[in-house]
Amino acid sequence: MIISRTPFRISFFGGGTDYPAWYEDHGGAVLSTTIDKYCYITCRNLPPFFEHKHRIVYSIIENVKTIEEIKHPAVRAVLQMLEVEQGVEIHHDADLPARSGIGSSSAFTVGILNSVHALRHRMRTKQQLAEEAIHVERDMLAESVGSQDQVACAYGGLNRISFRRDGRFAVEPMILPRERLDEFQDHLMLFFTGFSRYASTIAAAQIEQTPKRLSELTRMHEMVEEAKAVLASSDDIRAFGELMDESWRLKRSLTEKISTSDIDAIHDAARGAGAVGGKLLGAGGGGFMLFFVPPERQASVREALGSLLEVGFRFDTTGSQIMYYGDTAS
Repeated sequence: MIISRTPFRISFFGGGTDYPAWYEDHGGAVLSTTIDKYCYITCRNLPPFFEHKHRIVYSIIENVKTIEEIKHPAVRAVLQMLEVEQGVEIHHDADLPARSGIGSSSAFTVGILNSVHALRHRMRTKQQLAEEAIHVERDMLAESVGSQDQVACAYGGLNRISFRRDGRFAVEPMILPRERLDEFQDHLMLFFTGFSRYASTIAAAQIEQTPKRLSELTRMHEMVEEAKAVLASSDDIRAFGELMDESWRLKRSLTEKISTSDIDAIHDAARGAGAVGGKLLGAGGGGFMLFFVPPERQASVREALGSLLEVGFRFDTTGSQIMYYGDTAS
């Protein structure tokens, strides 16, 4: 039996520049971190004593005789790509809900790849996992997705991830003094809006608008370096929150599908209570909102957003891991 653990991610800056429609012409970059909330995949060879050959357990349970019958697109694509012939049983569990802007779809894809490879006695590098996940989601499933989530979930950590015009990527870890890293984490608050959305629909609208949003996306790209410089310095960290709010204003202007009146109301309430900056995570439309709040103002923000669920977190540094590697023979 195999158990993998893959972290979810928070993206701070550069979202939108990780789509091929942008970086193949201009290059792209994001600043993001993974957090200590995870997608777990349990995988084993299924003994041949059942009417079904494969069993897939997530929000529904699938018992099927062929890979082609599997309804879950990522599971079906991974098993097809890896040419799995023996029956398998796969279970999915997660610390946070799907379709909420924290890279859950890519964490699932990376975790499935890591687990099935391990089941077949193969250990993949972080780069290989990221590249394969991008191939599955973009090429095999033809989804409107960027490239940052797959890389972040595979590698883990606080990173600047750059995307080159030739399609390759590079991961630059941000190594901060412990005091600065703690100060940074202590200024972040995460709230669940209570509603989820399908990111690919919103992303498709954003991709369509990309050629018309040159100035906005160029500025969002520039902010990655500015935010990185703030963190790497001893300057007032409040500047990071101010950049985050500027980035959100730019992002929400890319397409009307990104924000809603409810999201705007949440953002305004948090800002009024003392948040320096805030943004919706992921493609938009719902899910989690991240706020940059001085510790002395966090009680006020918590009270202002009292109807929302706050999720405490710390940064993850591990990336996708095989947590248990048992006897895979059957």
